[in-house]
Amino acid sequence: MSLQVLWSLLQAHPAQSINSLALFFAIAGSWLLLATRLRERRALARLAADSELQALEEASLLDERTLRINRFFSAFGWLCLALALLVSAVSTQL
Repeated sequence: MSLQVLWSLLQAHPAQSINSLALFFAIAGSWLLLATRLRERRALARLAADSELQALEEASLLDERTLRINRFFSAFGWLCLALALLVSAVSTQL
């Protein structure tokens, strides 16, 4: 499709196009939250499986980085869901 055809579709159905963008943000945010939850579960399972003292000390060092990354991804996922809600509310006003 040419850019002109895409632009005419956007102008013909602006609310539907913006609502599709909201759906994209909602799917991306929910996937990110689910993937982060899965990472947390795997990290806890790895810590439970390691019974040696040295492995637990190394895991605790890695655990701080993992916790920081998980917090960032969780915050970004919630931000995507909030943005999806906002964009969806804007699309109802068109």
